[in-house]
Amino acid sequence: MDDKKIKVSIRNLVEFVLRGGDLDSKFVGSSRALEGTRAHQKLQKKYKQENNIERQYNAEVSLKYNIEYKGFSFIIEGRADGVIVEKEKIIIDEIKTVNKPLELIDENYNILHMAQAKCYAYIYAVQNDLKDIYVQLTYYSISADESKYFIKNFNMEELKLFFLDLLDKYFWWANFMDQWIDKRNISIKNMNFPFDKYRPGQREVAVAVYNTIKQESKIFVQAPTGVGKTISTLFPAIKAMEQGLVSKIFYLTAKTITANVAQECMTNMNNKGLKIKTLVITAKEKVCFKDKPSCNPEDCEFAKGHYDRLNNALNEILSKETLISREVIIEYAKRNKLCPFEFSLEIALWVDCIICDYNYAFNPQVYLKSFFENGKEDYVFLIDEAHNLADRGREMFSAELYKKPFLKLKKVMTKKEPQIAKALTSINSYMIKLRKICEEENRNIYVQKEEIKDIYNLLRRFTKESEEWLAKNNKLEGYDELLQLYFDVLSYTRISEFYDNKFTTYVEKLGDDIKIKIFCLDPSYLLSEVVKRGKASIFFSATLSPISYFKEVLGGNEQDYTMRIPSPFPKKNMKLILANRISTKYKNREGSYNLLSKYIHELVCGRKGNYLIFFPSYAYMRNVYDIFCQEYSDINAVIQENSMSEELKKTFLDRFKNYSETMVAFAVLGGMFSEGIDLKGDKLIGVGIVGVGLPQLCFERDIIMNYFNDKNNMGYEYSYMYPGMNKVLQAAGRVIRTEEDRGVVMLMDERFSNRNYRELFPKHWDANTIARNVKEVENIIKNFWENK
Repeated sequence: MDDKKIKVSIRNLVEFVLRGGDLDSKFVGSSRALEGTRAHQKLQKKYKQENNIERQYNAEVSLKYNIEYKGFSFIIEGRADGVIVEKEKIIIDEIKTVNKPLELIDENYNILHMAQAKCYAYIYAVQNDLKDIYVQLTYYSISADESKYFIKNFNMEELKLFFLDLLDKYFWWANFMDQWIDKRNISIKNMNFPFDKYRPGQREVAVAVYNTIKQESKIFVQAPTGVGKTISTLFPAIKAMEQGLVSKIFYLTAKTITANVAQECMTNMNNKGLKIKTLVITAKEKVCFKDKPSCNPEDCEFAKGHYDRLNNALNEILSKETLISREVIIEYAKRNKLCPFEFSLEIALWVDCIICDYNYAFNPQVYLKSFFENGKEDYVFLIDEAHNLADRGREMFSAELYKKPFLKLKKVMTKKEPQIAKALTSINSYMIKLRKICEEENRNIYVQKEEIKDIYNLLRRFTKESEEWLAKNNKLEGYDELLQLYFDVLSYTRISEFYDNKFTTYVEKLGDDIKIKIFCLDPSYLLSEVVKRGKASIFFSATLSPISYFKEVLGGNEQDYTMRIPSPFPKKNMKLILANRISTKYKNREGSYNLLSKYIHELVCGRKGNYLIFFPSYAYMRNVYDIFCQEYSDINAVIQENSMSEELKKTFLDRFKNYSETMVAFAVLGGMFSEGIDLKGDKLIGVGIVGVGLPQLCFERDIIMNYFNDKNNMGYEYSYMYPGMNKVLQAAGRVIRTEEDRGVVMLMDERFSNRNYRELFPKHWDANTIARNVKEVENIIKNFWENK
């Protein structure tokens, strides 16, 4: 909002003020919008062909109306489907496509349709000085290829009253937000940095972030643990908001735990006088009140009448709350009987800062269309733990299909819907051909740089045949399976639209099944296109090293800024030990179990307290853990289990609250406990890292390697070494969290002595302490703890 100017489309104005009824996500079909567009064009073409001296049909007439109302300048825009000039009679035509039989449609079928048409009619009448005007609702049945018409005459006075009533109801929200923005900006102007002083490096980061926003650019910031990256990025972004440089802040995270840190940061600033509305968006599955999300009125009482209650609930929550967390959303959603996830998406339109997962900005399947469909806006993206974004980007821009679901569903559909069964048979047969290619080449995986285009038509035929059945046969046998396969296929065909030289396609034989995958090798271009939707982007992490690598794979260019901040903590507070006389390479692992157990024992015996030991795999971890427990049964040892629930994860972390005795926790490198967790002070005094963190050798990593070898001759580094070392740096960063923390990090692998790895060590690491045997570990650690 600028100088009380409000720009709103006629459709959004009508839908926001008059919406009501149920939340209903029953299957509609991806082609519905396309079919609707084609139906509009078909009718409009037909009408235009019928033009004569007495009747002229003008299609897609743009309308724009500026009106001063109660101190605001409203700019109302829209496009009428048709304007019919018939002698001295003007008719506004509003076309709607329906799947229902036309006999079930009357003029009150949907009040929003008539309301939208009346707004077009009013604006057209004002601009053409008409005393009265006609409105025609045209309902077109796609399946029957027939139309039904409702025409009504309105005089100018009743249209004006209707329009101004809409504007009056919308004005309340506009005025509310205007008053809120005044309060917000005054609080921002009066807000000082929320701590007594800046930590070393914090001020530099904050200034760089502000300047990046001002210059509408990108910056890549590597700032070690302890600098305080969250406040150093949020604070200048908020200051830029008061200056009118930013309309909304998106704080994007890879994990819930980092979102919690951002939430705490906003809470702290609000407690110190800041007034800024912040929303935390949580995935639907985590906030849904039902065991299984089913957003339709037959299955969910929160969906029934959702829109009848929505605006009152919005009014309540926006009037009373500033930090709108998951818990707050659930509280208000229950009280107002609303779907909590859909409620949060509505709230997002009215808040200043949104904390959410990368998916809601970057994923082409689920991104927030209400914000990102209209090109560049005054948004700033604060991308936390940005080292995670490259692999997440590959996942978002890749898609795969398996043969078995097609075959299984074909058997179900043969009697129910032969046309769908026929489409499934074609796809199944084609995938058998792909399996034969693998067999002919005597290998399980077949890869080609080009798209496998022949399958696209088969997939589109399947989606087309499935849509009508899915729309009409909810709850029948095979419905859920067909719906899931439909969305899998739709995802695959949508991702295919991005295909270029940064993609490859491969076919993998998996026993009696076949997988076909569009695999994104390099997400850099697509990520760069996403951030163009905003004004500025801040990529930051403790481990953007080497920064040139991350700048390239995250879509940066030569003009983008980079920044490296040194550690704010004294080097003497952390002892780095290189146990470089042990090999943890896959072929040598079995012979390393006993020696690793001894190294770990010496690490944790130096001082009572809590320790984390990270391993490259669950199997490796379990083998060493069993030996350690057998040999050193007097030491309390715990182990990370595979697929831990939030409750088990909390129980695991709660063990670190007690540090009067020694506890050693075995965990997986790159897992939930190797980044994001904050165990300050004596909660954690030592970390052991087994191996150099290389991703598991696999076909996908190898083709990424080949791609970058061709591109810059850095394939092994980009595919294996840099991602692996990033995990090591993240795990090591768990130890020193504040200026008072002291602790030990022991790297256990001979490869850490190699120059290529040592060049990736942070500057604040003193890597000169090498332990050639277990006894030397004991002596080094003893000296460290005795000499403070």
